[in-house]
Amino acid sequence: MKKNKLAGKFSLLHRLNTDTVIIGLLPGINVNELTSTDLRYLAAFYLGGAVYRNSMVTGKKIMKSNKWLLSLAVGFLCCGSAYAQTTVKGTITSESGEPLIGATIAVKNSTDGTVTDIDGNYSLKTKKTLSSKDLLLFSYVGYKTLQKNYTGNTMNVKLAEESQQLNDVVVTALGIKREEKGLGYATETVKGDKITSALPSNWSTALNGKVAGLSVISSGGPLNSSRISLRGDVSLNQNGNDALVVVDGVPMSSPMTNPGVAYGAGSNSELSVDYGNGFSDINPDDIESIQVLKGASATALYGTRAANGVIMVTTKSGAGAPKGIGVSYSGNFSIDDVMRWPDYQYEFGQGLPSNIGPAGSIYEGEPYYSYGKAEDGSYASTSGTSSAYGARFDANRKFYQYDPVTQGRASEATPWVAYKNNRKDLFQTGYTITNSVALTGKSDRGSVRASITHTKNEWILPNTGFQRITAMISAQQQISRALRINFKSSYTYRKLNNTPALGYNSNSISYFLIFQNPNVNLDWLRPMWRTGQENVKQLQPYSSFIGNPYVILYESENPSEKHSNVSSVSANLRINSKFDFMIRSGIQLSTDQREQHRPISDVVFGNGFFKKQNVFDYELNSDALFTYHDSFANGLHVNASAGGNMMQQSYDMLAASVVGLITPGVYKLANGVSNPNVQTVIKKKALNSLYFTANFAYKDKLFLDVTGRNDWSSTLPKSNRSFFYPSVSVSAVMNELFLMPEPINLLKVRGSFAQVGNDTDPYKTSPYYGTSDFPGSAVVASTLYNQDFKPEISTNYEAGFDLRMFQNRIGLDFTFYYNRTKNQILDAPMDPTTGYSKATINSGCVRNRGYEIQLDVTPVVSRDFRWNATFTWSKNENKIISLAEGADENQLISSIGNVSIIGRVGGTTGDLWGYKLVRDPEGNVVINDNGLPERSGEIEYVATAYPKWKAGLYNEFSYKNFTLSVLLDGQVGGKMYSHSHHKMTEQGKLAHTLNGRLPGTEFYMSKDDPRIATAGLSPQDGMYMIAPGVVKNDDGSFSKNTKVVTVESYYKEYYRMANVETNTFSTDFLKLREMRLEYKLPGSTLKKTPFSKASIAFYARNLFCITDYPLFDPESAALNGSSMVTGVETGSLPTARTFGLNINLSF
Repeated sequence: MKKNKLAGKFSLLHRLNTDTVIIGLLPGINVNELTSTDLRYLAAFYLGGAVYRNSMVTGKKIMKSNKWLLSLAVGFLCCGSAYAQTTVKGTITSESGEPLIGATIAVKNSTDGTVTDIDGNYSLKTKKTLSSKDLLLFSYVGYKTLQKNYTGNTMNVKLAEESQQLNDVVVTALGIKREEKGLGYATETVKGDKITSALPSNWSTALNGKVAGLSVISSGGPLNSSRISLRGDVSLNQNGNDALVVVDGVPMSSPMTNPGVAYGAGSNSELSVDYGNGFSDINPDDIESIQVLKGASATALYGTRAANGVIMVTTKSGAGAPKGIGVSYSGNFSIDDVMRWPDYQYEFGQGLPSNIGPAGSIYEGEPYYSYGKAEDGSYASTSGTSSAYGARFDANRKFYQYDPVTQGRASEATPWVAYKNNRKDLFQTGYTITNSVALTGKSDRGSVRASITHTKNEWILPNTGFQRITAMISAQQQISRALRINFKSSYTYRKLNNTPALGYNSNSISYFLIFQNPNVNLDWLRPMWRTGQENVKQLQPYSSFIGNPYVILYESENPSEKHSNVSSVSANLRINSKFDFMIRSGIQLSTDQREQHRPISDVVFGNGFFKKQNVFDYELNSDALFTYHDSFANGLHVNASAGGNMMQQSYDMLAASVVGLITPGVYKLANGVSNPNVQTVIKKKALNSLYFTANFAYKDKLFLDVTGRNDWSSTLPKSNRSFFYPSVSVSAVMNELFLMPEPINLLKVRGSFAQVGNDTDPYKTSPYYGTSDFPGSAVVASTLYNQDFKPEISTNYEAGFDLRMFQNRIGLDFTFYYNRTKNQILDAPMDPTTGYSKATINSGCVRNRGYEIQLDVTPVVSRDFRWNATFTWSKNENKIISLAEGADENQLISSIGNVSIIGRVGGTTGDLWGYKLVRDPEGNVVINDNGLPERSGEIEYVATAYPKWKAGLYNEFSYKNFTLSVLLDGQVGGKMYSHSHHKMTEQGKLAHTLNGRLPGTEFYMSKDDPRIATAGLSPQDGMYMIAPGVVKNDDGSFSKNTKVVTVESYYKEYYRMANVETNTFSTDFLKLREMRLEYKLPGSTLKKTPFSKASIAFYARNLFCITDYPLFDPESAALNGSSMVTGVETGSLPTARTFGLNINLSF
């Protein structure tokens, strides 16, 4: 390619194969005003959308160029022969209906061709008389070439975007748009339609399986708040591993205020309640795309919170809409049920092995059941236990059970049967209805989009769910040739009628599911209250420690009313052809009014309880960015920017609670027996930053990026408040530098080095008194003041390549990364005798390294059928390299119940520790003198919560106007401790406890077994067993255990709460995550309707899960305070399976 200098005339030479084309002087144009970009546009048009060799022009950019220039170019190029025999006319558009300007239409094996005009229309005249055997080729840069047989004088065509190309424009840090071809680091784009394909209530869960190296864990419930992590956990601080979410350039502070703990049984602890986090209310229907920035090179310009990656959410605007006024509607209706249940047993009812009828009673010598003791006192009650090791169910046997009419012991014996749906029937078929309407307007100088979305959710538990209204407006206006203004604002109102409390405590639904016995009819509990004691005494027929599930659902409510807004405004000033200036300001703010209602006779708060929280938070970010860009004759292109950021963050929580209610059912502070206990939490933080970035491109073949940022954080000691971190990345397009085999369309290699800093929460440096819950008082700071701790610093190395082959039918992206995070900021425990409970320290170094692969394949392409497949795979290796000098070798990261997450040199930040079984040198379980497994004296390492690798497979099949998409994803490795499993096994509620109780199972002993008589035990079928293992002899040797024990005592000891080893399970899984079948109405049908686009789709989410994990979902997490703890389950709720219908219409 060679370009002559401009000297009073417009000239451009471009060699294509053997043809040389000269575009000469165009009348009426002052060629001295044409820029090099204008020349490239014209070149691109002549080539039918092909990319000018030294430009970064794409088809999308061409559509946005000046219309007068397009008209001239297209008019000039459309001049054809006047001697045509056949004329073909039509329109070429994108799949979304946008006209493609300058698209090429050609008759195959001929020189006849033309291009579309500014409205996407074309008129092809050819000397040849066409027949149905002739082929026409339709092509456009950035879109897949389409080959169609001649069908008549009118042929309208829609072209699909070519997703395999690397010339796409992507949004990088600070909203700077870059050609993907020039990036020296890995980034992935997820389009908005991939987020809404199965329409989850929380958009972030739709990223699972679609992005290599990304993990999303959720706590469960209607709002399903989540934690997003990229490339593993880098910090020993559990709250320091979240990816930063940025919406339209506005970082989301995403605070999570949870009043309770995950494990609180036996105490007056508040339960964990998921009221949502900052980004959970983003409306999925408003999302245009999500850009995932993983490594430090990609995220460094965002500063401290971007050390763990960035999720950049771009919402929809009117910029891509057709000119004029447009209206679109999206409607969704979905139903939910429970995806997966534990394997409960319904063979044996409530009771213990000791419940044998005494001599002289009607049940003499046999297992029996009795609700309350016999009237004559001949046998005792067996209904006081929560265990299900009682009599086997037999409809021919009758026992005196609970009478729901008298709410006491029945006067007549009734058949002894199981109620197999007495957990499942507590749940309902949930539903979600979403209606969204958007209005767009577009002119030559600007565009606007306004939308309103209403969502109503009834979750799978009765009386739980929410309503959400989101109103959004986006506007862009070209004020002058040099000035452009952009504005976006989104307001959300969310009313949470009730969300179920989470965790293990006596007044949670998960607690009830654990303790429910198989002989209890759920309908017996529906009255809620004792007769005559309504609102005062809840109905608890079997135990005062187990809350009535309907009282929990309908009285122990956790309502919330939240208002939130995310707004940004920016101005872009083009100073001249080389300099631009941008200023932007964005705010994210929310106010949330939350309540907790606990009725009189609540299990934890017997006299009732009421708590009200007002949470207000905001974050204000202001940026200024000055940019220089220029191209030089030697092929060098420079784009350099420098700017600054000012961030202010505020969190204000005011809570007041009363213990005891004067009037039942009235939840007001004034109705409290006690004086209100008032708690205030105020946190403020400021961060000032200066940064720069410089991008160099040489002939679009070699690329170099350099960035630097310096932060000044208010949360660090003055001496270490300022910290600087740089990044460098390089990439080279090898197929343009060297001769490659013909099948290779692109081979790009890339590498990067970067550092990014991280600060900490406010007030860790405060040496003064702290506030108290009591008016007019203060408390001594519990954290030892440290004036020397430093910011965390993460150093990241990344290398990889991008390969495209066989006309982009195969695409492979590979990345290797290595990250070290030092100066971990932790609160380390201290000896209480010092007067402090903890001290803020810098503790050691954590390393993460791993591999990421994304393979895109188009195995089949035909006229009517297309198959696209995307496979993602990632592996992360986490390792603690060092801890603080002099610190305890075991760094406690988290502790819930009897399981601890402990960091140790050589281990990971997700290592589970607890008691294990004692074993002999051969690995056999050592049995104690009592015939039960011996207890270990010290906690040990059990397993890591982190998987070895994760993978996802997305397939899309398109046939004519039908599209079927299927997403499978899963993981291998990683384990989770389940407290629910411990408790249900201890009580004999799970099917695996039938081993030893049912004939034919491994541990089963019949009553005729002589070993029972030898042990002097009462002969009973399926009551006894011999624990597998060995006993230690006096001489130190081991021999096989022969002692007879009850089945119940074995399971109770083997799976005891403290035995973390036996209650920890693999979280390997394979999920059918999403499926969608969509039909788009063809253009011929749409012409008969008022619609420009219309589609209908059926979708499903979480269809099935294949796993050995024994509870609801291997992706569970414990919500403990403000942390989501992976690897621990303490009373989880089921995951919902969804089936839905989606309708989209455009006018």
